[in-house]
Amino acid sequence: MQNLDGKKIAILATDGFEQSELEKPLQALKDAGAHVDVVSPGDAGSIKGWDKKDWGRSVDVDVALSKADPGSYDALVLPGGQMNPDVLRADKDAVAFVRAFGDAGKPVAAICHGPWLLVESGLAKGRKVTSWPSVKTDLVNAGAHWEDSEVVVDGNLITSRKPDDIPAFNEAIAKAVAG
Repeated sequence: MQNLDGKKIAILATDGFEQSELEKPLQALKDAGAHVDVVSPGDAGSIKGWDKKDWGRSVDVDVALSKADPGSYDALVLPGGQMNPDVLRADKDAVAFVRAFGDAGKPVAAICHGPWLLVESGLAKGRKVTSWPSVKTDLVNAGAHWEDSEVVVDGNLITSRKPDDIPAFNEAIAKAVAG
């Protein structure tokens, strides 16, 4: 993993995030030296994960979305889980937060169902991506070019399919952030 000392990364999530898809990138990026903030809508002090087939552990929220400045971060990570990105894509502030990273050309990394936010923010159009298989049609309908690969990097966009892909996902994020 690249050295990420001095880099600042946001992870945007809410209740129902896939446990491993938030916790493993969070830990890997911190271990590489990055400062990582969990950003979430509302005033909750923590958000609850989904661990395969039932509720999982809670994770502390570091910054409320209403107070998060995309300009102060070097990259954005979007974990999956069915509930988490579905709720976030209906939140105009969350969508604007994602779009701001894309507009600034900063790395945006989405895994599993997380690419739903790439659809909603308009970042998927014309880009090569991957996702959980059930999200493929939404991405294709949004104008993306979907492929079944462990990790797909298209410019500043990084996508992966599932928890098994997390090691490659983490490496791609670190490489993009390290520059």
